[in-house]
Amino acid sequence: MAATGFLFLSLMSLSLLHSPSPASAFNYADALAKSILFFEGQRSGKLPANQRVTWRGDSALSDGSSCNVDLVGGYYDAGDNVKFGLPMAFTTTMLAWSIIEFGGLMHGELGNAKAALRWGTDYLLKAATAAPDALYVQVADPNQDHRCWERPEDMDTPRNVYKVTSQNPGSDVAAETAAALAAASIVFKDSDPAYSSNLLHTATQVFDFANRYRGSYSDSLSSVACPFYCSYSGYNDELLWGASWLHQASQDVSFMSYIESNGHTLGAEDDDYSFSWDDKRVGTKILLSKGFLQKGIEVLQLYKAHSDNYICSLVPGTSSFQAQYTPGGLLYKESGSNLQYVTSTAFLLLTYAKYLDSNGGSVLCGTSKVAAADLVSVAKKQVDYILGNNPARMSYMVGFGSRYPQHVHHRGSSLPSVRAHPGRIACSEGFQYLYSGSPNPNVLVGAVLGGPDSQDRFADDRNNYQQSEPATYINAPMVGALAFFAGTPM
Repeated sequence: MAATGFLFLSLMSLSLLHSPSPASAFNYADALAKSILFFEGQRSGKLPANQRVTWRGDSALSDGSSCNVDLVGGYYDAGDNVKFGLPMAFTTTMLAWSIIEFGGLMHGELGNAKAALRWGTDYLLKAATAAPDALYVQVADPNQDHRCWERPEDMDTPRNVYKVTSQNPGSDVAAETAAALAAASIVFKDSDPAYSSNLLHTATQVFDFANRYRGSYSDSLSSVACPFYCSYSGYNDELLWGASWLHQASQDVSFMSYIESNGHTLGAEDDDYSFSWDDKRVGTKILLSKGFLQKGIEVLQLYKAHSDNYICSLVPGTSSFQAQYTPGGLLYKESGSNLQYVTSTAFLLLTYAKYLDSNGGSVLCGTSKVAAADLVSVAKKQVDYILGNNPARMSYMVGFGSRYPQHVHHRGSSLPSVRAHPGRIACSEGFQYLYSGSPNPNVLVGAVLGGPDSQDRFADDRNNYQQSEPATYINAPMVGALAFFAGTPM
């Protein structure tokens, strides 16, 4: 009875974080469709005939030509025109994981989700196979790119290409690429077996490269990787993450042996509570806990225990609670692009809830027993906050709801489209649009932005990129979370 009473108290504490408005029911199916559509606005390369974001055009059609390789395609990470390999690979992994766990709830959007995923994997396959013992990890010098405010269709900044090799390693970006390809191979296993087999084969080779030639890509490519996407957490987390996905995809016992032998040194016992393009530790623990919860693999019980620690850190009122929430109830990690942590956390909560549900398990936080349904409730508060149930009564998903940000930090969205303004808009000429007070002429539908500050304040200001810039890795886990709520009666 004491444990039950304490749980009730903890959940009451959670509810007090945010008092929802009476009209807090959202059209999650619409939000799901828009969250996937966003990726079409981020496409680089030759656009397909069925492109739905029609204000975009072909761009960067010569990427890789300076090194006689084909690196056309992929995604621009956020509001600029650079293709960064580490966040793109993480985006791809999370799109795949979203489909693996919740694709059955996507209904008519499953095809669009798989198309978004394949746009990423097609590029990563090119990057991984263009040259032996090398992985191409970036196109464009961000320092040069950021000196201009140009549409991707117009850009004339240098499209330098960067790679990691045995002499200049990048275990972090390589292992994340392996994770992405392996996870995607699961998605396409039934619908396109040949493509799936190619993804898995390439993933295995890229992981071997990452593991054999150890080092951080931030050290090898510091001038162009940092401070934009430095691998602050190092590469151990990606090695364990990559091996975990390769085991999921292949069921090859050698990867389980790798996890058993190397888990301790690669962070298995670290309790880290941020999941992002940089740090994969808690995501790996959730993923590996599946093997214990669903298959009873005893050596993975450690990962379930550390997953529980993470969950307990998020639930107010428990003895292990340590997360920070805004007065309005939003999980808060940092001032720059905070919603990336919110969407990734919501996804992990829902995924872990699914794993727990599969065997009737629960989380014990001190004396409090937290059930799968409680994790869903925590995740729902975060998703609903993003969609508009917040003190500002604003949706932080562009194009969703009646009130959403109008001044998005995004070159293509903020400049007149090539259809509306066929003439070229030069590098420095574009800055008038960055600093303009007018709304973006092209609505980047589905984009989830960086979001409000620790006091729920949001500046709808194009120049405030910390709050107003979208990113693919913010949206990717949101796709899975929205699929859950779109397909699950609440």
